[in-house]
Amino acid sequence: VMRINRLLRSQCSLSRKAVRSLLAEGRVEVDGCRVMDGEQHVTSFSTISLDGELLQTGKPCYLMLNKPAGIVSATQHPQHSTVIDLIAPELREGLHLAGRLDLNTTGLVLLSNDGLWTKRVTRPELKVDKVYLVETEQPVTQKYVEIFSQGIYFSFEDLTTAPATLQLLESHRSRLTLSEGRYHQVKRMFGYFDNRVTALHRERVGAIVLDPQLSPGEYRFLTDAEIVSVGVL
Repeated sequence: VMRINRLLRSQCSLSRKAVRSLLAEGRVEVDGCRVMDGEQHVTSFSTISLDGELLQTGKPCYLMLNKPAGIVSATQHPQHSTVIDLIAPELREGLHLAGRLDLNTTGLVLLSNDGLWTKRVTRPELKVDKVYLVETEQPVTQKYVEIFSQGIYFSFEDLTTAPATLQLLESHRSRLTLSEGRYHQVKRMFGYFDNRVTALHRERVGAIVLDPQLSPGEYRFLTDAEIVSVGVL
C-alpha cells in the first residue's frame, strides 16, 4: 500500500510539483475514478491510468506450475532457465514464488503477484503441509517412520525438525509430509540414515494438489477454491 503521489513519482520519474499538477488537472484515474488527492492510498491491485494509458493493470495472478528438473526456482539466474521463463511474458510482471524447489526437484510450484497470499503459503508458523514423493538409493524401513515422527536434529542450525509423516510405498519409494521447508530438508532427513535421495517430486502444498493434466513445464491458473484454501493471515 502506498499513496498515489508517491507511486506516480516512482513510476513516471516525476517531481512532486509535476505530480500535483497531474492530479489537479484530473489526468489520473484509479479503478476507473478520477483522483485529485495525492494522499489517496493504492495497492498493487489498483488499476491506475494516466491520460488514459495504463500504468498498472491491477489484476492478481495465481498459478500452479509442474516444475521440470534442471529449472531454477528463481525469477532470474545467470546460468540456468528459471520457472519464470516457463510463464507467458504477459503474465510475468510482478510474479514471485511461494516456496522454492531445488534444481533437480520436480513438481508443484506456486506463483503469484499477490505478496500477502504468498506469505500465507510460506510463513512457517502457519504450518502449511508440503507433500513429497521420494525415491532413495537404499530401502526405507519402519525405523525412518519413527525417527521422522520425532524430528531430526540439524547441528548446522542447532534445531530439531518438526515431526514429519512418512508413508512407505515400496522398498525405495515413500511419501513424506512436512510442515516446514528448511534448506535441503528432505535430502538431509534421509541423509541421517546415509540414504541418498535419487528423485524428489512435490505433489501438494496445503490443499493445492498438482494437476495431473500438467506435463513438466506446463502451468495453469489456480481455481477460486484453490486460492482461498490457503486461508487468511
